[in-house]
Amino acid sequence: MKISRGVKIADETDVSAVCEFAREVNPDLVHVGPEAPLEAGVVEHLEKMGILCASPESGAAKIETSKEFMRGVMTKYNIRGSLRYGVFDNERDAMGFVDAIGEVAVKPIGLTGGKGVKVTGDQLRNRNDVLSYVKEVLEKGIGGHRRVLIEEKLEGEEFTLQAITDGKTLVPTPLVQDHKRLLEGDTGPNTGGMGSYSCENHLLPFVKRRDMEDALGIMRDVLLALNKEGVKFKGVLYGQFMLTRSGPKVVEFNARFADPECMNILSLLVTPLTDLLEGAATGKLSGVRARFENKATVCRYIVPRGYGLENPRSGVEISIDEGIKKTGCRVYYAAVDERDGKIYTTRSRSIAIVGIGDSLSDAEKMCSEGVQYVKGDIYYRKDIGTQELISRRIEHMKRLRGG
Repeated sequence: MKISRGVKIADETDVSAVCEFAREVNPDLVHVGPEAPLEAGVVEHLEKMGILCASPESGAAKIETSKEFMRGVMTKYNIRGSLRYGVFDNERDAMGFVDAIGEVAVKPIGLTGGKGVKVTGDQLRNRNDVLSYVKEVLEKGIGGHRRVLIEEKLEGEEFTLQAITDGKTLVPTPLVQDHKRLLEGDTGPNTGGMGSYSCENHLLPFVKRRDMEDALGIMRDVLLALNKEGVKFKGVLYGQFMLTRSGPKVVEFNARFADPECMNILSLLVTPLTDLLEGAATGKLSGVRARFENKATVCRYIVPRGYGLENPRSGVEISIDEGIKKTGCRVYYAAVDERDGKIYTTRSRSIAIVGIGDSLSDAEKMCSEGVQYVKGDIYYRKDIGTQELISRRIEHMKRLRGG
């Protein structure tokens, strides 16, 4: 169903175009989804026009747009979940740090669409691979800076905790686990995310409630630290955590909803989203709780053939049989074009199918049925949400934590 009353096509970082459209629409409330316009300062320009915004200004959005800023704040205020890290503008000092701490994650400072991180023992097989990627980041200015952040490699299982905040109060949402690797069995190159799942108890099979509370406490400490820095964060703060032997560690923070994880939680949200976002924008979230259905979800992204590799197939027609409605799945369109009533691929993720059930098994079965109704030269991971893949994570955490 088409619900947009007006649409303007423009570069998302074109602040003038966004503000011009806002004058035409005169919205009651704005929530900025992507990170690039946050970095460009769209929110502060809209607020100068008197428009209420449930998203952070560019200074606060640096918690995502600058990995150096994020790590610096956590270190300065001695926040739990911090890592050993260094920021370098030359390969000699960078490699000296690598040699000192061993296995590492190498990250561009700025935005890379979730595809800039490379880790030793994974995408980087040895020291020469690390050196090569450090050189590439510095020489090409990947992420918009000729500097590179190197931090200790974490071992564990990742999970996502998203929360809506007015700068003081955090309203948490169910935990989700994302799968960034392109191929089944968590192999292949990193992507923006091939799918995700959540459980009916709003935890994850390998995450205890204590772990979730620890992660939420870290997020509260980050908000306090930002306030001390004179930066007020409002909107959606999402923490990407690695659950390690010693508890949750921070992989990164984002200043927006996660993709695809937002589709898992918003598909279950009972409380009107606009009420939560308005509370974030006006500073009135104290005492508010978001209500979610006690159901599990499985989300699988359908992508054009070649996505995540060098030549994804764009301009290919995709069709969705109306019979998908009978499955109960939610269908979310992403990076597609519509021409003459038909849907075509672009170079990025095309359509997300979300199954919802009383158990994870039920949600996975629904999602598996739903994707069968999508036709075209497409690819998706069939293993996301399956018991086999999840059991592997449970066993991994048992080994790490000694049973």
